[in-house]
Amino acid sequence: MQKTLNIDRRNFLKYSGLTGTALILGFSSSEAIPNREVLNLSRIAESFELTPFVIIEKSGQITIMNSKPEMGQGTFQSIPSLIAEELEVPLNKVIIKQTSGEKQFGAQTAGGSSSVRGSYANLRKTGASAREMLIKAASQQWSVPVEECYAEDVKVFHKPSGRSFSYGELVETASRLEVPKNPALKDPKDFKILGKPVQRPDIPLKVSGEAVFGMDAEVQGMVYASVERCPVFGGKIRKIDDSLTLKVKGVKQVVKAQRTLGKNTYEVVAVIAENYWAALKGRKALKVEWDYQGFDQFNTLDYEKNLRELAKTEGLVDHNAGDFEGTFAQAPLKLEAFYETPILSHSPMEPMNCLAQWKEGDQVEIWVSSQGPDSVKRSVAEAFGIPQENVKVNIFFNGGGFGRRLYQDFATEATSIAKAVGVGKPVKVIWTREDDTQQGPFRPMTFSALKAGLSSDGKAIAFQHKVIAPSIGATMNKSYDRTKSDGTMTEGISEQQYEIPNVKNLFVLSETHIPMAAWRAVTSTTLAFSHECFLDEMAVKAGKNSFDFRMELLNKESDTKRVLTKLREVSGWDKPLPKGWGRGIAQWEFFAGLAGQVVEVSKRKDGSIKIEKVYAVIDLGTVVNPDNTKAQVEGAITMAIGAATKDGITFEKGMVQQSNFHDNRMVRISEMPKVEVHILAEGGTKIKGVGEPGLPPLAPALANAIFNATGVRIRRLPFDLDKIV
Repeated sequence: MQKTLNIDRRNFLKYSGLTGTALILGFSSSEAIPNREVLNLSRIAESFELTPFVIIEKSGQITIMNSKPEMGQGTFQSIPSLIAEELEVPLNKVIIKQTSGEKQFGAQTAGGSSSVRGSYANLRKTGASAREMLIKAASQQWSVPVEECYAEDVKVFHKPSGRSFSYGELVETASRLEVPKNPALKDPKDFKILGKPVQRPDIPLKVSGEAVFGMDAEVQGMVYASVERCPVFGGKIRKIDDSLTLKVKGVKQVVKAQRTLGKNTYEVVAVIAENYWAALKGRKALKVEWDYQGFDQFNTLDYEKNLRELAKTEGLVDHNAGDFEGTFAQAPLKLEAFYETPILSHSPMEPMNCLAQWKEGDQVEIWVSSQGPDSVKRSVAEAFGIPQENVKVNIFFNGGGFGRRLYQDFATEATSIAKAVGVGKPVKVIWTREDDTQQGPFRPMTFSALKAGLSSDGKAIAFQHKVIAPSIGATMNKSYDRTKSDGTMTEGISEQQYEIPNVKNLFVLSETHIPMAAWRAVTSTTLAFSHECFLDEMAVKAGKNSFDFRMELLNKESDTKRVLTKLREVSGWDKPLPKGWGRGIAQWEFFAGLAGQVVEVSKRKDGSIKIEKVYAVIDLGTVVNPDNTKAQVEGAITMAIGAATKDGITFEKGMVQQSNFHDNRMVRISEMPKVEVHILAEGGTKIKGVGEPGLPPLAPALANAIFNATGVRIRRLPFDLDKIV
């Protein structure tokens, strides 16, 4: 069974079964050039200084470290592939192990679609360095020129004679060589793994049930905890009555603890039991009296009114080019619109969970599904005032992340509970689906006020996008600067490639005590909807085809122009549709990448709308696994359909009104349209991400398609496909 294990500096080689001598290569965040060392088992603990990305044993066994946690996005295959390609090693001939936050690996958090684009060059270089050293070792042993040797399939061959050495036979000699400073990288035309539809090694494990997630973690002697948290954010414990709880068979004790989420600290009450059922049953019997501190006055309707009132204020300038006010005032054609998007829950299929144990000397060990082992280390160390070196993290497969597992409150909470229970006792905390839905953090509610001025011949001459929203940073960070526009909350609006001469974009902050967090594709999921729908409104005002209108704004060559050109071709945009059908177009470029989509919808006899098909073009610059890329775009589209047409999170009396999948619904298989994904992997200006870019264009493309099919303009999410007209 292949597991993701915690591998620390002293135990790595023991866990990987190292035999005799090995070649170890890797790079740290401060040193891009690989290091190497010949290691004998008798002196591993004393001399091993750098945790490696590659270990080649004399037995022939090769281990490649995956430095980005696997949460369904494919890093268990893509990250090792970058090394394996240059090393000339098939993935089915290596052991893949997960890193655990060791400093030598540098940043190990998977988020922002950054895993491949942030690792591509360095990890290929690591593999190429190892390959060149092995080839040189073979040439020395044969006493032949290096140019006569080549590596292939875990061996080095001598071209004239056909002789070969396995990597294991060369490892000792290779490890004594100087590491190449600038190893030659393979020509992409020679790739055997990168760019090919290679099977992901984690999929068989997940299908068979062998894959180990945080929810599966078990250690000897552990107990379970179910946690009662205040239903109103900011509430304090007034009184605890655990008399009935302690009568539940299996319940051991009830403890007070804390959940740390950014700048926020929340009081919690944990029921500790021999098994999870007893802990949950004991929690249901628990009576906690809360002091809501006045936060029970918060509700969604009033907060929405607050955002609408704030929209009347000027706000902070995000971007200013030309003279928007003067041009807009004189524009022959003017239009304005207001768009609204709701708060959302992340709702990964695996709810939050964490197993924690305090040990003597302020040492902590944690077993968890998280998007970043280094983030867990840092968060726990900061919360409890201990060195990061005192925190040992065991990272497992993640049952979905979507940004939620970037925030380590579930780890700090479990650590706090374990501390209250006592040194030496492992405590496993499992959140219910209701906990996961109601306890946040959430995607922020975001409203947009837009204005545009057009010339008499329908050309865009003035544009403004004012964002009115709470801030993720303001709800999480004590040092948040309220004097500057928040780039996270205005994400992408000033970076679009449309050539409009007079632009002034603004941000208006709305304060809230509700914790807000990055959701898959962050604020682009809300702003692309308003921005790209308004572009369609401008096209209608100009009396132009919405695709033609966009292309008229893209005279210069750009990745956006390339994407839209390809999208027009593959979607058959200019071909007529059946009666009652409509097409919509949208694209979005932001920090994570770039994608465009065309959505086709049909209007049924009862007035409901069916999403017939989605055409997607994603621009990558390079592609590691096209099958996985298509799967990620399909998954992003599924999530985007849910965000556009299902349920938002609403508050009443300070409490979240949704609790589970009956009122926080997911998209069902029967509701999914056909999806056709096209990948642009050449000609881009840079390497772009995969996991998030497929999400932002869907909602605006869908809303634009509905307008073209029905004449109904949608400016508020979510909407009901059964009740459009």
